[in-house]
Amino acid sequence: MALVKLNNRGVRSVTAFGSISSLGSLIFIKKITASSSSTISFVDGASSVVLDNSYKEYLFTWNNLHPSMDSAGLQFNLSIDSGSNYNVTKTSSSFRAFQNESGSSTSLTYYAANDLAQSTAFQPLADTNQSNDSDHGQCGILHLFNPSGTVGVKHFLAKNINIHAGDYIINDFIGGYANTTSAVNAIQFKYHSGTMDAGDICLYGIK
Repeated sequence: MALVKLNNRGVRSVTAFGSISSLGSLIFIKKITASSSSTISFVDGASSVVLDNSYKEYLFTWNNLHPSMDSAGLQFNLSIDSGSNYNVTKTSSSFRAFQNESGSSTSLTYYAANDLAQSTAFQPLADTNQSNDSDHGQCGILHLFNPSGTVGVKHFLAKNINIHAGDYIINDFIGGYANTTSAVNAIQFKYHSGTMDAGDICLYGIK
């Protein structure tokens, strides 16, 4: 690795000071492709899914998810019993930025509608107004930290980009925790109404 410095004439010089190794790796685990799917679930030990103590951090990505109907909202929930129930208690907070196509309406604001307060409900990843136009989609990421731990709560961070039914681009940022010391071993994604017509969700482990 090198450190870039500026001398008294403003010219950059490069000073080597050693190397950094073992920065970690992103390990692909599983991709599930939606096809008129009411839910997409990742359950540890099922269908080649790994969601255990193999990794301290897991990353989920969704790419061009397309709902079957307008005014749908993507959400997720967690399970501590291998998917028999998706009802883990969660607390979260959210903010968002948006702009419409004409540029006449913009905002950056705290968004209470996505918040949970010690709730077992599904955690919203966006509002309930996702567009289902044929050229629209929804993309995002979710980090889940140390889900197999049995001492602390399970933190999560999410970022979602979707096109609102009113032709707004909306960027949601959500953070929170699952208030359980039991190991989380499954996660489920779904729209609050309708199905996922197309798109995919991928699972990675961060080593």
